[in-house]
Amino acid sequence: MDGPDPTYNIPVVARLTGDPDRTALRAALRDVIARHEVLRTVFTVVDGEPYQEILGSDEVAWQPTFVDVAANDVAAEVARMATCTFDLTTEPPIRVWLLSVNAREHVLVVVLHHIAGDGWSWGPLGRDIALAYADRRAGRAPEWAAPLPAQYADYALWQRELLGTADNPDSVLARQVGFWREALAGVPEELELPVDRPRPAVASRAGHSVPVEVSSELHGRLVELARLGAGTDIPIGSAVAGRTDEGLDELVGCFVNTLVVRTDLSGDPAFRDVLGRVRETGLAAFGNQDVPFERLVEELAPARSLARHPLFQVMLTLQNTGRAALDLPGLGVGTSGAAAGLSVAQPARFDLDLALTEVFDEQGCPAGLRGVVVASADLFDPDTVETIAARWVRVLGTLVANAGVRLDAVDVLDDDERSRVLVTWNDTAMVVPEVPVAELFAARVAEAPAAIAVVSGDSELSYGELGGRVHRLARRLIGLGVGPEAVLAVVLGRDSGLMTALLGVSAAGAAYLAIDPTQPVERIAYMLDDATPVLVVTDSVNASHIPAAWCGERGAVLVLDEPVVVTALESEPSSPVGDADRLVPLSGSHPAYVVYTSGSTGQPKGVVVSQAGFANTVAAGRGRFRPEENFRIAQFTSIGFDVFCLEWALALVSGAALVVVPDERRLGDELARFLVEQAITHRVSGAKAIPRRRSLPFALGAGYASRSVVGVVAADREGFRQVPGDGPLPSERGGPRSRSRPDRPV
Repeated sequence: MDGPDPTYNIPVVARLTGDPDRTALRAALRDVIARHEVLRTVFTVVDGEPYQEILGSDEVAWQPTFVDVAANDVAAEVARMATCTFDLTTEPPIRVWLLSVNAREHVLVVVLHHIAGDGWSWGPLGRDIALAYADRRAGRAPEWAAPLPAQYADYALWQRELLGTADNPDSVLARQVGFWREALAGVPEELELPVDRPRPAVASRAGHSVPVEVSSELHGRLVELARLGAGTDIPIGSAVAGRTDEGLDELVGCFVNTLVVRTDLSGDPAFRDVLGRVRETGLAAFGNQDVPFERLVEELAPARSLARHPLFQVMLTLQNTGRAALDLPGLGVGTSGAAAGLSVAQPARFDLDLALTEVFDEQGCPAGLRGVVVASADLFDPDTVETIAARWVRVLGTLVANAGVRLDAVDVLDDDERSRVLVTWNDTAMVVPEVPVAELFAARVAEAPAAIAVVSGDSELSYGELGGRVHRLARRLIGLGVGPEAVLAVVLGRDSGLMTALLGVSAAGAAYLAIDPTQPVERIAYMLDDATPVLVVTDSVNASHIPAAWCGERGAVLVLDEPVVVTALESEPSSPVGDADRLVPLSGSHPAYVVYTSGSTGQPKGVVVSQAGFANTVAAGRGRFRPEENFRIAQFTSIGFDVFCLEWALALVSGAALVVVPDERRLGDELARFLVEQAITHRVSGAKAIPRRRSLPFALGAGYASRSVVGVVAADREGFRQVPGDGPLPSERGGPRSRSRPDRPV
């Protein structure tokens, strides 16, 4: 009842050969609508509650649509009709078109809304249309074999009576809800699938469809294995027909219900044991199938989100209700769907939706499984869906060949994939010059001293100005006895002074520990106590964040803007610092910086990154992003995060401008506007999305950017390529790439 939406359309398409009797077809379709009340039911909302209003046959001004269409336009017309939208409050939930290419070639399109039908419904619907058409073509009203024993509204009333009320502990509803409450206790809110991109805030329902085919041999072995009866918490949705009485078999209506079959894969079980668990769980679920899924969600009240389906995100359906027969006298009824070149795009109601149909030969022997997997286009690329489908069939073959195999021993990769993972993706060797980052920066200063190095607020600092400050500070530190193997803590805000300090420490040959002054004082104290720096570099604004113990006996503090320090720095030469100036020559094994983990699993842990490792990370980053002198890289990341080191170094060893994002503009629309106003070309973060605007790549941290940020930037850029990553500590972890658009942000 969320308004017109094609997500729950059920289209059926068939090619017809011959000369259809349009008058008979029109009358037959109206006969069928008269026979099945649900096809002439509208769903009205009063005081927020929907109810069924059954229209009389004479009240329904319903007609099929007959259209002449060119052969080349048939596929597009079928696709358009399959995605039609119903206003369920005013119109019947079925539409029919007859597309005529010429006097002998036609296409019949029937679209039924899921609120009024399910997969089973196509059987009685097809049979009734065929019978009514035959009778109307013969000039008589339909002679039904028997009146329907009930109507869908009768079923709805019966179901309500059967279930009873939730406040009655002896009712079917209370008992079955109790079962599901226990069975689904602690069920994961979201199944972690190998997606290509982060989940959007609201699911678009766009999907990629990939055919799935299981051979007759494998099908037969599956049947034999089933007779044996024999993430670790996997909730899978499974559809059941819901027609628990033979009197419902010939009704059109939505009787299908969805069960959540929760599979326990803990303990590395053998596949035969998993089958036993699934059978036990499935039988228990089937014994409690009467509560409609929507009511179950209402009762269990799981965390809801417009981004995903509640309770499960993977659906598995086996269509074993038999194929609908549409036998229209005088007409040849050909193949439909993809086999006829008339495939219809299917919406994605779930993250992954696998629907299969069993095929049997004339002797009733298994002849294979045919079906389709529909995956959310919000999460998956088409080639990924194809890979998932192929792996599913391959794993199925492995499991039925050896039902005793343990799950951890099942290999989901084929030989080519294994080679790609172990060989191709690991062929990343490159020559990295053993030049410290500080010397790479010095080279940029010499090449383009007038170029802008750092932009912070209204101030801009050129490479020449920054280089002079860096080298004066480095010489002052060397004079204080600072050199390789020493660790200096830097407690400064995000501005040009911070860059001066970090590069000054690096030029002296020491390692820096960058500390965000806004962090809790307890964390700052812990890092200082653990790293025991020989000196803390700060300024008068941030000195108050340093624990008092470190301003006395336990450590020395250098306040950069104290008059005596300013005078001392001004007296130092601004020429580049080299090994001849350092206490000892700098080597690749010397520490470059120290960074601490978040401490989410306990105490924060310090990680020492060597000069060679830092240079390797920067080389990998330059190879991936290829920054140039005219690039403007946003300094966005928190000072204490490992990506921060790559962020500033990527800019300042490449001759690019490092633009500091002000604290007040780091979120939402303000961040988006800042990125555009400052013509930012890169924002590096834990997850990266790279659009292209003219010749400038733009790296945007999708893991940290809101939809509004990506939307504003996307409107100013042409396209995106997403590159997930986890920062420089692993020295550039790779990731899959995918494309996105301004109308579907990363």
